[in-house]
Amino acid sequence: MWPFSKRAITQGDGKVFLRDDSSWATASIGDGVTVEKAIGLPAVWAAVNFIAGTIAGLPLHIYERTGEGRKRVDSPLATMLNERANPGATSFDWRKYSFERVLTSGRAFTLIDRNAAGRVSGLYPLDPDMVEVVRERGRVYYRHWQNGVKVTYQAAEILDIPFMLKPDGIGHWGPVSANRNAIGLAIASEQYVGRFFQGGGVPPFIVTGNFQSGAALGRAADDLTNAVHKAAREGRPALTLPNGLEISSVGTDMEKAQLVEVQRFQVEQVARIYSLPPTFLQDLTHGTFSNTEQQDLHFAKHTLKRWVEQFEQQLNLKLFRPGGRQFAEFSMDGLLRGDVKTRMEAHAHAIQNGVYSPAYAAKLENAPYHAEGDRLMIQGATVPIATVGDAE
Repeated sequence: MWPFSKRAITQGDGKVFLRDDSSWATASIGDGVTVEKAIGLPAVWAAVNFIAGTIAGLPLHIYERTGEGRKRVDSPLATMLNERANPGATSFDWRKYSFERVLTSGRAFTLIDRNAAGRVSGLYPLDPDMVEVVRERGRVYYRHWQNGVKVTYQAAEILDIPFMLKPDGIGHWGPVSANRNAIGLAIASEQYVGRFFQGGGVPPFIVTGNFQSGAALGRAADDLTNAVHKAAREGRPALTLPNGLEISSVGTDMEKAQLVEVQRFQVEQVARIYSLPPTFLQDLTHGTFSNTEQQDLHFAKHTLKRWVEQFEQQLNLKLFRPGGRQFAEFSMDGLLRGDVKTRMEAHAHAIQNGVYSPAYAAKLENAPYHAEGDRLMIQGATVPIATVGDAE
């Protein structure tokens, strides 16, 4: 019965699912890749914050279908979606937290809390590490553990945003775990550079010479290692060696290993994972002033649109009556705005062809309203060539 039946509290259990050690494989380079390690990479940090912050900042309104189109609705639910998700969190906080979870561990859950009358009273994000999704007798349920108590929710009580579902429609793949090898390579290169400079920028080396015994060799190796690192810390350009000893580096230096190129490539890999143009991760290698606007449109159309539509459909499925007149929708007008010259040309073209009224174009630019501009117009100077002489 509408809206939804009440949930039931069952037995206590403290099981954790999404953070199970078995859920995280080890990268082939040897580092166990986790969300905590992944967000330590500047490229992943930038990608997650950029996408999540952009979605959190978009206007989110409720509209009602009318005979002439639609009109915006002001209601407690509209305020909840656009301004305050619950008494302790803003809508921005709720949406940003949710998409930070989606873009790292791969899924976000929000509890739809309702009062005795069945109206939505709050939207509360759940820790995805404490949620298990199950299917029983053809229905999907969400089991949430909090303080050792398990609460089971019906599908209609949970907003569920997965990054990518598995074939069973229940499990999911997260971007970090699914791309652990690519992210692991980036982590390894960061760690290598860190160890290199932590040691004063001194590469591994070998010592050759005549030693009386193994013990003498060990003492010489320790003494030389300490001397080399001390010289590096003190900025001394020269190091004296006993007669008969030589030092030579081992392995490949950074330039030959193209470490800078590897790190730049990993930024591009992270951009691919999140469907972002690299310029949004501050990689301007291929960015120019002429293509920046097109990349803005690419981001809005090919990256953001799929998340916005997925979120909107969850809201409309679980917050409104089926077949009802009200629906939720994000406004992406601000993201799709071009530069001033392009916008003015587009407005002029729309006004001259009767698509926009001057007042509507002014509204899009947040300009003052004038009643005399609230009429559709069409340019009347276009006439057949044969009539030009007659008109004169």
